[in-house]
Amino acid sequence: MVAPLSTWPWENLGLFKYLLYGPLAAKVLYSWIYEDTLKDHWCLHILLICALRGLIHQLWSSYGNMLFLTRNRRIKQQGVDFKQIDREWDWDNFIILQALLASMACLIFPSLDGLPLWNSKGFIALLLLHVTISEPVYYWAHRVFHESYLFTHYHSLHHSSPVPQPFTAGHATFLEHLVLCVVIGIPLTGSILMGYGSTSMIYSYVLAFDFLRCLGHSNVEVVPHEIFNKLPFLRYLIHTPTYHSLHHTEMGTNFCLFMPLFDAMGKTLNSNSWQIHEKISSDSAKYGRVPDFVFLAHVVDITSAMHVPFVFRSFSSIPFSTRIFLLPFWPITFMVMLIMWAWSKTFLITFYNLRGRLHQTWAVPRFGFQYFLPFATDGINKHIEEAILRADRMGVKVISLAALNKNEALNGGGTLFVNKHPDLNVRVVHGNTLTAAVILNDIPRDVKEVFLTGATSKLGRAIALYLCRRRVRVLMLTSSTERFQKIQKEAPADCQNYLVQVTKYQAAQNCKTWIVGKWITPREQGWAPSGTHFHQFVVPPILAFRRDCTYGELAAMRLPDDVEGLGSCEYTMERGVVHACHAGGVVHQLEGWTHHEVGAIDVDRIDLVWEAALKHGLRPVSSSVNEQHN
Repeated sequence: MVAPLSTWPWENLGLFKYLLYGPLAAKVLYSWIYEDTLKDHWCLHILLICALRGLIHQLWSSYGNMLFLTRNRRIKQQGVDFKQIDREWDWDNFIILQALLASMACLIFPSLDGLPLWNSKGFIALLLLHVTISEPVYYWAHRVFHESYLFTHYHSLHHSSPVPQPFTAGHATFLEHLVLCVVIGIPLTGSILMGYGSTSMIYSYVLAFDFLRCLGHSNVEVVPHEIFNKLPFLRYLIHTPTYHSLHHTEMGTNFCLFMPLFDAMGKTLNSNSWQIHEKISSDSAKYGRVPDFVFLAHVVDITSAMHVPFVFRSFSSIPFSTRIFLLPFWPITFMVMLIMWAWSKTFLITFYNLRGRLHQTWAVPRFGFQYFLPFATDGINKHIEEAILRADRMGVKVISLAALNKNEALNGGGTLFVNKHPDLNVRVVHGNTLTAAVILNDIPRDVKEVFLTGATSKLGRAIALYLCRRRVRVLMLTSSTERFQKIQKEAPADCQNYLVQVTKYQAAQNCKTWIVGKWITPREQGWAPSGTHFHQFVVPPILAFRRDCTYGELAAMRLPDDVEGLGSCEYTMERGVVHACHAGGVVHQLEGWTHHEVGAIDVDRIDLVWEAALKHGLRPVSSSVNEQHN
């Protein structure tokens, strides 16, 4: 049985909960449109305060997830996983609650609408009431919520988040936030009743309250330890992220709201608070834990750039798709793109742990279309090279290149960097060997003939050579006889006749297995017979135009179940699924291989890499591959 007041009254409303703001918005619109002056200012103020409170939490969350700025200042190094994100999805329930209570207060006391803009005495009264009443009330209530029954049925929800985040500050039960409403309401109500209330006082206190709670839950130490060394008394007046994080690991200590003074008075002050704070703050200029593996990604387009965790954490935790709510942010993202183009460095996006080994994703600050601008080639390669050298200096073991970062025309699949820097300790990997393995294992064993576009590309060559060894007839679409013959000569003498050059799509009108490595139009798809299955390794994927045919997804693999700290989806992939080239780099690192995987794919290693991936718990996403594997 659910404990009383442990769930929210609107818990089952989903997104419709925001309709609770409707009466306030309607009141403002009505007054604005149909009355001479904007009456009932309190409705507008409540809506503005709610919007600003949400913005404060979002900005703190964005900052905390900007690992390129905060990686060395993080208190808990583990990432935020999907479970925590889902658990905290409705973190803003408390803003709705306090908006409703504020509306009731304004209806009961109409005089609140006539508060002056400024009253300096109100700030003094507010501060005194907060320190003498709100702080001790919160401290006492917090300790009570840690007692057996209340903790089990109420407060354990807040502590279920393993990594404190700004959104964790709002993640609590209905009863806890009712108590918090009392804590935040005492100074405001008291100041107003004493005749010292003002609009600026309400805005300042509410927003400062949220700001400091987000600070404490940010998991990023931003308070320099030198301040406390020079002014020791300050450590009792303001808490730090380190101070509050200790409460989440050693729950019998550090109960205060904002002022550690009350923990000192209540003898619940963690004795390690200042030492740990000083260590984290002083180590911020040093490299933290060095990742074993880095995946060097890139942005696909301007809209998908908003899928990174430091923009909207909840949005990045689901597969990417263009949403209407992103459109207003498009101009801002476009301007950021121009700034990044003019001045930029490789930055960190996310990280996760696989069997105790830290993995990270970095991103080259270039957008997809920029890779196809001839004058941008040198600049892009420069950024990739800088990322590789930075990883080498840090002690990273493997760096894997995402799709366009290893483009053959751009840098020869990574050979440019390996040849230029022969003494690299970090292994450069394009991961395409596993990509080829995923595609090949998706093809049924009884297939005798395939049609291959993009046949002379890096992946096309490997697929053709592998299939001809299996005695599968490969119709290779290419107009270059020279390139075709070069690939054909690489095949064993008794298998070369299985490679057939074709120059038109009509040649495949009787072939039901198409492997697409080059974009094909709906008209070109029309040459495929009914029942054809389109396997593909083309980016972006081809349009599913034919209803009488089936379309495979891009080569991908599901990470093992023991992955920790993964809380963002890789572009359009499902949760826990990464592109095969990304997985290929992971396998390279887990196996401890010491060679670079650049340039042409070694066909002899395709089965080896495939078996290694399965051994480490990675699983193919395609249902047909899973059926064969099982």
